[in-house]
Amino acid sequence: MTAATVSCIVPVFNGERYLAAALESVLGQSRSPDEIVVVDDGSTDGSAAVVRRYGSRVRYFRQDPRGAAAARNRGVELSGGDFLAFIDQDDLWRPRKLERQLASFAADPGLDICISHAELLWEPARAAERAALGDHRRARCVAGYTTPAMLARRSAFERIGPFDAELVLADATDWFLRAIDRALSILLLPEALLVHRMHDGNLSRHAEPGRREFVRLVKATLDRRRRLAAGRRRVGASR
Repeated sequence: MTAATVSCIVPVFNGERYLAAALESVLGQSRSPDEIVVVDDGSTDGSAAVVRRYGSRVRYFRQDPRGAAAARNRGVELSGGDFLAFIDQDDLWRPRKLERQLASFAADPGLDICISHAELLWEPARAAERAALGDHRRARCVAGYTTPAMLARRSAFERIGPFDAELVLADATDWFLRAIDRALSILLLPEALLVHRMHDGNLSRHAEPGRREFVRLVKATLDRRRRLAAGRRRVGASR
């Protein structure tokens, strides 16, 4: 039996500050990915130079700026692994992330998507934000319904479709909601295998786009669920 292959996709936009650390966390996995594909979404900093330091270990592609979701979709198209993993330019994987997630797929052949919790790491500039949370559980870790915490079968992407490139902040949420509506099997591991940096440049800090996308996401989800329910009713009536 041929061993399953894993592709790691890295969307990048002006990420030279953290990119090397993210790539090192991927290369340092106890079970290395079979390929790493960086899709540069039109960076104007030294991101390309960072990637070049890794030589043939990392494949680099550049595109005109279209957003992180489009970069992830392009990475899926360019990669060939049976499993797809993602990491953002400012995040880190724990060393056993892929090993633990692949073991979950081996234990359950019907599993489509495996996610882990994410540990939050505040940069010094956000110390006051961290202190304000005190002992709140969000200060420790959160369930990782995000792309960097995920490992998914390529077949899951083929069933769900690509990320919505029109969404800036909610593309992962939209994708997971579509996966849930199509009854894909999703496992949340109890441990934190992703470290998510909290810093001034996080996209999630842009409140106005977030509000607009939330309204759009709710409407799209309700419309899709109505269509799915109507389809089930038609199937039931025809029996």
